[in-house]
Order: sequence, then structure tokens, then C-alpha cells
Amino acid sequence: MTIRIDKLGAVIALMVAYGGLVAPFAIFRANRIVPGEARSLIEALPPAAAAGLAIVLAAVACMALLRLPVSLRLAAAGLALCALAVSIGLSARFLTPDGDSYARVAPGSGVWILLSAFALLAADAIARLGPPPWIRLLLLAAVLAAVGAVLLSGLWDNLSILKEYAGRADVFWQEAGKHVTLALGSLLAAVVAGLPLGILCHRVKRLRAGVLNVLNLIQTIPSIALFGLLIAPLGWIAVHVPGAYALGIRGIGAAPAFVALFLYSLLPVTANTVAGLAGVAREVNEAARGVGMTGTQRLLRIELPLATPVILTAIRIVLVQNIGLATIAALIGGGGFGVFVFQGIGQMAMDLVLLGALPTVVLAFAAAVILDAAIEMKAPVFNRNKIA
Repeated sequence: MTIRIDKLGAVIALMVAYGGLVAPFAIFRANRIVPGEARSLIEALPPAAAAGLAIVLAAVACMALLRLPVSLRLAAAGLALCALAVSIGLSARFLTPDGDSYARVAPGSGVWILLSAFALLAADAIARLGPPPWIRLLLLAAVLAAVGAVLLSGLWDNLSILKEYAGRADVFWQEAGKHVTLALGSLLAAVVAGLPLGILCHRVKRLRAGVLNVLNLIQTIPSIALFGLLIAPLGWIAVHVPGAYALGIRGIGAAPAFVALFLYSLLPVTANTVAGLAGVAREVNEAARGVGMTGTQRLLRIELPLATPVILTAIRIVLVQNIGLATIAALIGGGGFGVFVFQGIGQMAMDLVLLGALPTVVLAFAAAVILDAAIEMKAPVFNRNKIA
């Protein structure tokens, strides 16, 4: 029987070998600020746990390397991720001295390499299986539920990032609310403004180039610069416009961050609305006109429904973009997960940086998966309507 090697699997196997054998598995610090000491997989775990994890890593690397059934590769990736999650928790307990509340144990580069390798193996298997959107949503829910269960179990409590969280639990959820409010609120405002603007640009073609060029120009302004440019005008409004300050409009804080995110969001929403409406077949419009539909009826019943997948694509782009950009809002007092990122940078505490960065990544990833599934579920319906 001929042994067939999977090319991507070969890359994954190399990543597993490097992450498990060469790169440090954990970083031990006597406190949150001092330089860390790298510990290998063998040094970071009890002997039995180290041997068990090594066997799992070797088995999964071999399974990734060979062209095995896709479902088996997905199961192997899931097993490896579970073993890695348990092992890093055990490592934190093993390396932390009894009664020492100052010691910090963080995942080393080996853990992040292994996590990337197994996530890549799982993503490749899911892509090859091509599951329907609702299955992908169930997989996302299962992953989030598994992470939540591990967090609630206390297995990761000795990890440095959770020690940072323990001292900031109330503040963390306050900033999480601000982050989500900024991202979703600016998206909603952009949809409310961008949809009519896109419809207008589609109907009045002489406006299209000018409007889209202005929005393109806004996109070229760096985010920090745009936040800074908005401080002066919003500060003037707060001082001179009655009631503006009471509404939360100020030179620094959430207001300039919200306006900046709104301005960045306008181009994708407007441009995709124009593209979606322009993509509606002329024959469909002519048929609707032939049965006596008015321009407004055609827009609401024919054009916008057929353009919905393209518009949803813009909403996906904007939401993922805003979740990331909202992190920078902390620089001007806008709050959000960026508070922990910039505090951590200022204190040279990378675990505090991760406390802000990891939730941002998880939010962006979950938003992308959910909206991708929504787009895929909508597109076939509208395509069938278009053909009919």
C-alpha cells in the first residue's frame, strides 16, 4: 500500500515537532514583572502528564502527515486541543510553589505554536468536510462551551492571565461592555446611514464617484490620527452646544471613538450596497416593472432582498474591523479591552496585554463565523428567488 503524504499535514507535523521538542512549553516568573524562565515540556509537567502529552502530540503529528479520512483528522485535532488545554493548566499548578501568590506561569511559545498547528488542522478538516452553516455554528458553540467549562472548572486558575483577571474581574466586564457597545453601536449607525447613502449613489450615478472617493479618503487616515482629529471639534461642540455634554459628547472618551469607528464603517456598507444593487439582473427589474411594481416596491421587494448577501458581507467586514479598532479607543479614554492592552504595555506585564488581546481575538473570530454562516444561509434563498 502506498503511503500518501499530506502537504499541509507536513507543515503541521513540523510545527508540532518544533512546539513540543524545541520551543519552551511554559514561562515561570517569580512575580508579574521580572523576566521569565523558560521551561520545556518535560520540565513544565509531572512525568506522567508529560509522557501522555508527548504520545498525543506524536500520534496527532503522524495523523496530520498522512492522508487519512478527514473526519479522523478533525477528531485528532479536537483531541490534541483538549490535551493541550488540560496540560497547560496542570503545568501552572505544577510550577507554582504552594502558597506563593506572586509567582506567574504563562504559556510559552511552544504552546502557542501547538495551538496554531492544531487549530490549522481542525480548520483544514472543516473546510474539506464543507459542513452546512448551522453545523459550523454548532461547532463554534461547542468550542466556546468547552472553553467556558474549563474556565469554570478552575483548571486554569493558576495561569498568569487569570490571576490578572482575578484582580480586575469587575473592571473587565465593564470594559467588555464598552468594547461591544462601541463595535456594535458604530456598526448600527453605519448601517442606518450607509444603506440610504448606498441606495442614493446607486440611483443617482453622478453622486457615486464623489461620495465613494470621500469615504475612501477617510479610510486612508490612520486610526490614531483620526481619533486625534476628532478631539478638537467634539470638544468645541461639548462646550458650545447646549445639552451636548450631558449626552456624552466630549473631546475625549467614547464620543470620538464612536464617531471614528462610524466613519471607518461607512465605506464598506455604502460600497457594498451599491455593488449589491448593481448586481441585480436587469431582467428581474424589468419583470417586476412589467407586473406593475413601483420603484419603491421594486427596491424593497426585489433589489434589497437580492442584494442582502453582499450587504451582509459588508456588515461582517465592518464588525470584525470595529472589534479590532475599538481596542485603540482606550488611548483617548474610550474604554474597551484596549485599557488592559495599554496598561500591560506600560507596566511591561504581557499577561495583562493578553487579558485585553485574547477576548478581542475571540470576539472577532466568533463574529466572523456567525456572519459567514448568516451570509451562506441567505445567499441560496435569494439565488433561488433570482432564478425563479
